[in-house]
Amino acid sequence: MRRRGVALFTLFSILAACIPASPAATSPTPSETHHPPTVAVPPTASPTTFPSPSPSPALHLRFAVIGDYGLAGPQLAAVAALIISWQPDLIITLGDNNYPNGSAASIDENIGQYFHDYIYTYTGIYGGGASENRFFPVLGNHDWTAPGAQPYLDYFTLPGNERYYDFVRGPIHFFALDSDWREPDGIGRSSIQAAWLQRALATSASPWKIVYLHTPPFSSGPHGSQLALQWPFREWGASAVLAGHDHTYERLLIDGLPYFVNGLGGSPDRYSFSDTVAGSLVRYRAVHGAMLVEADSSTLTFQFININGELIDSFTLEID
Repeated sequence: MRRRGVALFTLFSILAACIPASPAATSPTPSETHHPPTVAVPPTASPTTFPSPSPSPALHLRFAVIGDYGLAGPQLAAVAALIISWQPDLIITLGDNNYPNGSAASIDENIGQYFHDYIYTYTGIYGGGASENRFFPVLGNHDWTAPGAQPYLDYFTLPGNERYYDFVRGPIHFFALDSDWREPDGIGRSSIQAAWLQRALATSASPWKIVYLHTPPFSSGPHGSQLALQWPFREWGASAVLAGHDHTYERLLIDGLPYFVNGLGGSPDRYSFSDTVAGSLVRYRAVHGAMLVEADSSTLTFQFININGELIDSFTLEID
């Protein structure tokens, strides 16, 4: 596998500082080469597996990733408009879908108002839903504030136990995790949930395997890295790990595996960075935005685009 990263940045009112990135760690077969991007730091301011056939080389998938978004208002409206303009095949979320406390009274206003066309079954007040589900969230700590995260579980129809689950679309096998300490099956390396993920990754036949969750295993934001979630994702077969929780955008390369923090989905309070984690390649917090990801059987490209339509970061994985 060959990884290529190119970070593109727009100058705002203050020129971002740039430093050269550290070289990537050597990885096992298939071989991979990482071309380090420029690093920019802006100014401070047991679920059921649903097997599917191995994807055809002709299959192509285009999806959006949004994190820490769930508060109705102008920021979320702008991010949602950006996402809808891409006409993605599906949307995945990185948690905190329903601020401030995950209640049933606010969930449709915070989610369905913007994304009802992607949700099945949709029973809210903002229009029709999708004919099949194209909206796949994970739980965040604000969703768990409601007892048992029940409004979230009632609102969505998801695979497995709905707290953590997997599904296949096109060339990608997605693995949605629950990173909250209230998860009944645990979040540690030796938890029931981790054992499920290890088995599911090992049996996947898809070219790409994306793991996504709310709390980041690694982050230079104020919440920082979560040791309990630093599972051996690469050893188990993951292609990339996506998380939110810190209201920033960050791309890291840890032991040859790309990690993303994507928490600029709409919460008004954008965070500043604190101590930079080793392996952090790109850090951004200036403007809200979302990720657009495109994949076929040999290429997987991640982009972060802000609500002004500016491409902030682009990173590509390739299979030789």
